[in-house]
Amino acid sequence: MRNIFSLVGVVTAAMLITTGCSKNPVTGKKQLTFMSEQQEIALGKEADPQIIAQYGLYEDKVLQDFINEKGKAMAAISHRPKLEYSFRIVDSDIINAFAVPGGYVYFTRGIMAHFNDEAQFAGVLGHEIGHITARHSVIQQRNAMLGNIGLIAGVVIKPELARFAESASQGMQLLFLKFGRDDEKQSDELGVEYSSKIGYDATHMADFFTTLDRQSARAGGGNLPEFLSTHPNPDGRHDQVLKLAREWKAQNPNASLAVNRNAYLKRIDGIVFGPDPRQGFLERSVFYHPELKFQWSVPSGWSYQNSPTMVQVAEKNGKALLQLSTAKAANPREAAQMLVTNNNLQVLDARATTVHGHQAYMMVADVPATQQSPALRIQTYHIQKDQLIYQLLGVAASSEFSAFVSQFTQSMTSFRTLTDNEKINRKPERVRIKTVTQDLTLEQLLRQYNQPAARFEELAILNGMQLKDKVSKGTMIKTVGN
Repeated sequence: MRNIFSLVGVVTAAMLITTGCSKNPVTGKKQLTFMSEQQEIALGKEADPQIIAQYGLYEDKVLQDFINEKGKAMAAISHRPKLEYSFRIVDSDIINAFAVPGGYVYFTRGIMAHFNDEAQFAGVLGHEIGHITARHSVIQQRNAMLGNIGLIAGVVIKPELARFAESASQGMQLLFLKFGRDDEKQSDELGVEYSSKIGYDATHMADFFTTLDRQSARAGGGNLPEFLSTHPNPDGRHDQVLKLAREWKAQNPNASLAVNRNAYLKRIDGIVFGPDPRQGFLERSVFYHPELKFQWSVPSGWSYQNSPTMVQVAEKNGKALLQLSTAKAANPREAAQMLVTNNNLQVLDARATTVHGHQAYMMVADVPATQQSPALRIQTYHIQKDQLIYQLLGVAASSEFSAFVSQFTQSMTSFRTLTDNEKINRKPERVRIKTVTQDLTLEQLLRQYNQPAARFEELAILNGMQLKDKVSKGTMIKTVGN
């Protein structure tokens, strides 16, 4: 233990020597960081393609042009106007926005669907730019380095299995760094300041935090919207933001502040809402991919994550991991041999086989123990379908492998061509904007537009309203449909 603490001390001292203190652009105070501005920018450039690979971009030129326009206007009046900012919409249904060092800001299509006017969007945009201008991500990365945090994207597994998981790269780790409440409070203040300075009514920023709180309550409080998970909710957040916005108005009585509800709703008419089945979806423990036309059964009750490059499921206690990805090889045998070479595996069993008519190669191999990890055992099936080689891999500690091998085999040999036209032709839901033709409550309108009663509360939150709210003729509201 003494040697470990000595090593930590040497590494920490080295970082202090090579970095030291810098002045915070927002507060003007000196602070300890482990990177210069040039390093911060380089880190953002490295992280950006990793984030895009993880989530994918949501292709919507109208929305992209909109966030570029507002982002550049806000960057110009921020505390770091000389940074080269980039703004992206990523293809995820989670309700989140995030920023990484160096000027990169991301909005999910999920959060874009939940904004109800331009002012709400502008407030959150200012909040995220505030994290960049105040260098909060840089500070959080410093804390993570000192704490030696290890992260796996999406699913929680035992650390020794991480080498076979889609591990969070340095860039992806930035998305999982949780800001402190003081950072959140400061970014809320900057969100009010920045959005007001480009001409938006920041009181509507407070309304959006109410939407997030309602979403959390609807989930029972145990499944926070992703935004609140990584951006802790300071006490009295709504009231504090409302107070700051009103103070700014009082100090700038001649400012013209916009809301632009209808203009925003028109922009998001047709945005994909919820999971997009075209990217693959899990239903009753079967993963379907309509575009690649395959299906794959997974163990019931395991944690699940789908990304553009890999599907992962993990046993609830993190003792075993199953994943499906593609391999670059000429045939299944070559793909298996490449896996052996790249991971120094000791093959116990290997043979050519078929899986539901597809050429395949099955292998069981040991992963030697290291100082960081006990011995592991893996089972793989490499399966050729069309022009792709699919790699299905199950991994567990050698001592626990026998408890999972039947589940691994059953799952891997379930891979087959998808022929069910209902699954192949499954369409995503989209936000559909309706203009109200008579004065009714929101609940009455949802019934009129044939929205399912079981989703009324979800739709009320989506609209930023209560079901009993009166909606006047001519008002635009959101509905959901194909």
